[in-house]
Amino acid sequence: MSDHDDFAFEPIKGLPERPPVGEDILWQGRPATYALARDAYKLHWIAFYFALLLLWRCGVGLAQGGVLMALQIGIPTLVMALIALSLVWLLAFAQARTTVYTLTSARVVMRIGAALPVTFNIPFAQVGAAHLDLRRDGTGTIAMETTGASRIGYLTLWPHLRPGYARLTQPAMRCIPDAAPVAKMLAEAAETRMARPVVSRSEGGSASPVAAA
Repeated sequence: MSDHDDFAFEPIKGLPERPPVGEDILWQGRPATYALARDAYKLHWIAFYFALLLLWRCGVGLAQGGVLMALQIGIPTLVMALIALSLVWLLAFAQARTTVYTLTSARVVMRIGAALPVTFNIPFAQVGAAHLDLRRDGTGTIAMETTGASRIGYLTLWPHLRPGYARLTQPAMRCIPDAAPVAKMLAEAAETRMARPVVSRSEGGSASPVAAA
Protein backbone atom coordinates (compact mmCIF):
# COMPACT_ATOMS: atom_id res chain seq x y z
CA MET A 1 0.00 0.00 0.00
CA SER A 2 1.15 3.52 -0.68
CA ASP A 3 -0.17 6.95 0.14
CA HIS A 4 0.01 10.16 -1.80
CA ASP A 5 -0.87 13.70 -0.72
CA ASP A 6 -3.69 14.71 -2.98
CA PHE A 7 -3.23 18.47 -3.32
CA ALA A 8 -1.86 18.20 -6.84
CA PHE A 9 -4.06 18.25 -9.90
CA GLU A 10 -5.71 14.92 -10.56
CA PRO A 11 -5.41 13.79 -14.20
CA ILE A 12 -8.37 11.48 -13.50
CA LYS A 13 -10.85 12.07 -10.69
CA GLY A 14 -9.74 10.18 -7.60
CA LEU A 15 -6.36 9.15 -9.02
CA PRO A 16 -3.06 10.97 -8.44
CA GLU A 17 -1.79 9.80 -11.84
CA ARG A 18 -3.05 8.03 -14.93
CA PRO A 19 -3.19 4.22 -14.69
CA PRO A 20 -0.37 2.40 -16.47
CA VAL A 21 -0.97 0.76 -19.82
CA GLY A 22 -3.07 -2.37 -19.43
CA GLU A 23 -4.83 -1.23 -16.23
CA ASP A 24 -8.48 -0.31 -16.70
CA ILE A 25 -10.82 1.61 -14.43
CA LEU A 26 -13.77 -0.65 -13.70
CA TRP A 27 -15.79 1.43 -11.22
CA GLN A 28 -15.72 4.66 -9.26
CA GLY A 29 -17.98 5.75 -6.44
CA ARG A 30 -18.29 7.37 -3.05
CA PRO A 31 -20.20 6.78 0.19
CA ALA A 32 -23.89 7.58 0.35
CA THR A 33 -24.25 10.51 2.75
CA TYR A 34 -27.21 9.16 4.72
CA ALA A 35 -25.71 5.68 5.00
CA LEU A 36 -22.40 7.13 6.20
CA ALA A 37 -24.15 9.34 8.76
CA ARG A 38 -26.17 6.36 9.95
CA ASP A 39 -23.43 3.73 10.11
CA ALA A 40 -20.21 5.67 10.79
CA TYR A 41 -21.47 8.71 12.67
CA LYS A 42 -24.31 6.87 14.47
CA LEU A 43 -26.95 9.40 13.51
CA HIS A 44 -29.80 7.18 14.70
CA TRP A 45 -28.25 6.67 18.13
CA ILE A 46 -27.67 10.40 18.57
CA ALA A 47 -31.26 11.11 17.53
CA PHE A 48 -32.53 8.46 19.97
CA TYR A 49 -30.47 9.98 22.80
CA PHE A 50 -31.88 13.46 22.20
CA ALA A 51 -35.41 12.07 21.88
CA LEU A 52 -35.10 10.48 25.34
CA LEU A 53 -33.56 13.66 26.73
CA LEU A 54 -36.36 15.76 25.27
CA LEU A 55 -39.06 13.50 26.70
CA TRP A 56 -37.44 13.51 30.13
CA ARG A 57 -36.98 17.28 30.29
CA CYS A 58 -40.50 17.95 29.01
CA GLY A 59 -41.87 15.49 31.55
CA VAL A 60 -40.04 17.25 34.37
CA GLY A 61 -41.28 20.63 33.17
CA LEU A 62 -44.83 19.38 32.84
CA ALA A 63 -44.79 17.99 36.38
CA GLN A 64 -43.32 21.15 37.88
CA GLY A 65 -45.13 23.91 36.01
CA GLY A 66 -47.51 22.54 33.42
CA VAL A 67 -47.43 22.90 29.65
CA LEU A 68 -45.77 26.32 29.68
CA MET A 69 -42.85 25.09 31.76
CA ALA A 70 -42.55 21.99 29.55
CA LEU A 71 -42.27 24.21 26.46
CA GLN A 72 -39.74 26.50 28.11
CA ILE A 73 -37.53 23.54 28.92
CA GLY A 74 -38.23 21.47 25.81
CA ILE A 75 -37.69 24.06 23.08
CA PRO A 76 -33.99 24.75 23.93
CA THR A 77 -33.38 21.00 24.11
CA LEU A 78 -35.01 20.53 20.71
CA VAL A 79 -32.90 23.31 19.20
CA MET A 80 -29.73 21.75 20.65
CA ALA A 81 -30.73 18.38 19.19
CA LEU A 82 -31.32 19.86 15.73
CA ILE A 83 -27.95 21.61 15.80
CA ALA A 84 -26.14 18.42 16.86
CA LEU A 85 -27.85 16.31 14.20
CA SER A 86 -27.15 18.95 11.54
CA LEU A 87 -23.44 18.97 12.44
CA VAL A 88 -23.29 15.18 12.19
CA TRP A 89 -25.00 15.32 8.80
CA LEU A 90 -22.59 17.99 7.56
CA LEU A 91 -19.59 15.92 8.65
CA ALA A 92 -20.93 12.88 6.82
CA PHE A 93 -21.73 15.02 3.76
CA ALA A 94 -18.20 16.47 3.70
CA GLN A 95 -16.63 13.02 3.97
CA ALA A 96 -18.86 11.59 1.26
CA ARG A 97 -18.31 14.48 -1.16
CA THR A 98 -14.51 14.43 -0.86
CA THR A 99 -14.15 10.65 -1.08
CA VAL A 100 -13.54 8.77 -4.32
CA TYR A 101 -13.20 4.99 -4.38
CA THR A 102 -11.72 3.56 -7.58
CA LEU A 103 -11.66 -0.09 -8.58
CA THR A 104 -9.30 -0.95 -11.40
CA SER A 105 -8.25 -4.22 -12.95
CA ALA A 106 -5.20 -4.28 -10.64
CA ARG A 107 -6.01 -2.47 -7.38
CA VAL A 108 -8.34 -0.47 -5.19
CA VAL A 109 -7.58 3.24 -4.85
CA MET A 110 -9.08 5.22 -1.98
CA ARG A 111 -8.91 9.00 -2.09
CA ILE A 112 -10.17 10.07 1.33
CA GLY A 113 -10.02 12.97 3.75
CA ALA A 114 -12.13 16.12 3.91
CA ALA A 115 -9.53 18.42 5.51
CA LEU A 116 -6.33 16.71 4.34
CA PRO A 117 -6.92 14.54 1.26
CA VAL A 118 -4.70 11.48 0.90
CA THR A 119 -4.73 8.61 -1.58
CA PHE A 120 -4.14 4.95 -0.71
CA ASN A 121 -3.31 2.35 -3.36
CA ILE A 122 -4.16 -1.23 -2.40
CA PRO A 123 -2.97 -3.76 -5.00
CA PHE A 124 -4.89 -7.03 -5.26
CA ALA A 125 -1.68 -8.86 -4.35
CA GLN A 126 -1.92 -7.33 -0.85
CA VAL A 127 -5.58 -8.24 -0.32
CA GLY A 128 -5.91 -11.52 1.53
CA ALA A 129 -9.72 -11.44 1.73
CA ALA A 130 -12.62 -9.07 1.19
CA HIS A 131 -15.81 -8.86 3.26
CA LEU A 132 -19.16 -7.36 2.27
CA ASP A 133 -21.52 -5.95 4.91
CA LEU A 134 -24.74 -5.39 2.98
CA ARG A 135 -27.67 -3.35 4.32
CA ARG A 136 -31.34 -3.71 3.40
CA ASP A 137 -31.30 -0.54 1.30
CA GLY A 138 -28.52 -1.92 -0.91
CA THR A 139 -25.74 0.19 0.57
CA GLY A 140 -22.82 -1.71 2.00
CA THR A 141 -19.23 -1.70 3.14
CA ILE A 142 -16.53 -3.72 1.38
CA ALA A 143 -13.61 -4.27 3.76
CA MET A 144 -10.24 -5.66 2.72
CA GLU A 145 -7.85 -7.71 4.84
CA THR A 146 -4.41 -6.59 3.76
CA THR A 147 -1.39 -8.89 3.91
CA GLY A 148 1.41 -6.35 3.53
CA ALA A 149 3.87 -5.62 6.33
CA SER A 150 2.80 -1.98 6.60
CA ARG A 151 -0.51 -1.07 8.19
CA ILE A 152 -2.53 2.12 7.93
CA GLY A 153 -3.33 3.83 11.20
CA TYR A 154 -6.89 3.73 12.53
CA LEU A 155 -7.26 7.50 12.78
CA THR A 156 -5.77 7.98 9.31
CA LEU A 157 -8.37 5.71 7.74
CA TRP A 158 -11.49 6.47 9.80
CA PRO A 159 -14.28 6.22 8.81
CA HIS A 160 -13.08 4.30 5.74
CA LEU A 161 -12.41 1.06 7.59
CA ARG A 162 -14.18 -2.05 8.85
CA PRO A 163 -15.96 -1.29 12.15
CA GLY A 164 -14.85 -3.27 15.17
CA TYR A 165 -11.29 -3.95 14.00
CA ALA A 166 -9.31 -1.23 15.75
CA ARG A 167 -6.20 -3.33 16.44
CA LEU A 168 -5.90 -4.66 12.89
CA THR A 169 -7.35 -2.01 10.62
CA GLN A 170 -8.99 -3.12 7.42
CA PRO A 171 -9.39 -0.47 4.70
CA ALA A 172 -12.96 -0.34 3.44
CA MET A 173 -15.08 1.23 0.76
CA ARG A 174 -17.67 2.43 3.23
CA CYS A 175 -21.42 2.76 2.76
CA ILE A 176 -21.41 2.64 -1.04
CA PRO A 177 -24.66 2.39 -3.03
CA ASP A 178 -25.39 -0.90 -4.83
CA ALA A 179 -22.56 -2.58 -2.96
CA ALA A 180 -23.29 -6.18 -4.02
CA PRO A 181 -22.42 -5.69 -7.74
CA VAL A 182 -19.28 -3.78 -6.76
CA ALA A 183 -18.18 -6.60 -4.44
CA LYS A 184 -18.72 -9.11 -7.25
CA MET A 185 -16.74 -6.93 -9.63
CA LEU A 186 -13.90 -6.70 -7.10
CA ALA A 187 -13.81 -10.47 -6.61
CA GLU A 188 -13.78 -11.16 -10.36
CA ALA A 189 -11.12 -8.52 -11.06
CA ALA A 190 -8.86 -9.80 -8.28
CA GLU A 191 -9.26 -13.41 -9.40
CA THR A 192 -8.47 -12.49 -12.99
CA ARG A 193 -5.46 -10.41 -12.00
CA MET A 194 -3.96 -13.02 -9.69
CA ALA A 195 -4.49 -15.85 -12.17
CA ARG A 196 -2.92 -14.01 -15.08
CA PRO A 197 0.46 -15.55 -16.02
CA VAL A 198 3.56 -13.38 -15.98
CA VAL A 199 6.73 -14.38 -17.83
CA SER A 200 9.92 -14.32 -15.79
CA ARG A 201 13.39 -15.10 -17.15
CA SER A 202 15.53 -17.75 -15.51
CA GLU A 203 19.32 -17.70 -15.24
CA GLY A 204 19.70 -19.96 -18.25
CA GLY A 205 17.90 -17.48 -20.46
CA SER A 206 14.71 -19.51 -20.92
CA ALA A 207 11.33 -18.06 -20.04
CA SER A 208 9.02 -19.68 -17.53
CA PRO A 209 5.48 -18.72 -16.54
CA VAL A 210 4.78 -17.80 -12.91
CA ALA A 211 1.63 -16.69 -11.16
CA ALA A 212 1.03 -12.95 -11.01
CA ALA A 213 1.66 -11.22 -7.71
